[in-house]
Amino acid sequence: MRRSTIIASGIAAATVVAASIVVPSAFASGHNDALDGVRSATRKYRKVERAIDAGYVQFFGCVHEPLAGSMGIHFVNGALAGDATIDASTPEALMYDVKSNGGLELIGAEYVVFKDAWDASNPEPPELFGETFNLVESPNRYGLPPFYELHAWAWKNNPTGAHADYNPQVLCPGTEGHTN
Repeated sequence: MRRSTIIASGIAAATVVAASIVVPSAFASGHNDALDGVRSATRKYRKVERAIDAGYVQFFGCVHEPLAGSMGIHFVNGALAGDATIDASTPEALMYDVKSNGGLELIGAEYVVFKDAWDASNPEPPELFGETFNLVESPNRYGLPPFYELHAWAWKNNPTGAHADYNPQVLCPGTEGHTN
């Protein structure tokens, strides 16, 4: 009897987690397929004006970590960031690099969920693309409560990994290594 209760509890927990993360089939099969899925979902935002029209707003300046690289400039959709779900086809944030002419170039996406909202109905940190999200504690440079995040460098190669936080090939204007 005890074993069946444990199994039933495990199935219930797995159902809650599965209900909170949406991974369309274009994202599910493999690492490269996942980045292809992110590119497909974000292609329309290559022009930052389209992202703004869809409710994404610039949040924070260019995020840089000395000697590690940068994340670029984030445009965040507050409605998506404020819910307790992760949907691979609708990232909470889009990342842009500053081009030499001052324009912005889409380089990736970031998936974000606030820790308290996620933990309220999930026993483990979120996962997407076979990767566990990173926890950003509070206080943090963004002034936000604790949150989970995962990057997807879909539009610019990241030699440190497709889901690493910082990309050494992205440098914020005015930082070491930036030539513009």
